[in-house]
Amino acid sequence: MDSEEEKEQTKGFKVDDRRRFSAEGELKPEHRGSEPPEAQPSAAHATAEAAMSPAGSETPTRPREAQAFKAFSQRREAAPEITFGTFVVGLSTQALVHLGELADPQTNQPAQDLPAAQQLIDIIAMLENKTRGNLDRDEQAMLEAILFELRMKYVERARH
Repeated sequence: MDSEEEKEQTKGFKVDDRRRFSAEGELKPEHRGSEPPEAQPSAAHATAEAAMSPAGSETPTRPREAQAFKAFSQRREAAPEITFGTFVVGLSTQALVHLGELADPQTNQPAQDLPAAQQLIDIIAMLENKTRGNLDRDEQAMLEAILFELRMKYVERARH
């Protein structure tokens, strides 16, 4: 038994690349046919595969999977990095839309929804509370400035 263990230790390990897509987002040739029976996809992979396949279809269409993966990869590469600052700015932009300061992206018309704006302002205030002492000076100053501006705009809109 010791000799088998020694062989295993000196043998090393083998890495198998089980990814279905190449770096360019193309389906690899070995995955264009049917799945090998010994390869059991993980739960996350199965869920993603089910989400990309048409409703009610047992076998996902491979070209459609490749196109969806490629489109997702391109959007992800083009998207800016998510930081605390970009997250808070996103929330404040939504609040400005609800305050009627910016046009609604769906209708291209300014629309006012003060309860929704108040909720977003409260969420940003909660983030300020929960992150107190954990932000750098720039992040803290940005958060305070955004909250001040949103609160002032809310009070102005609520008066009319």
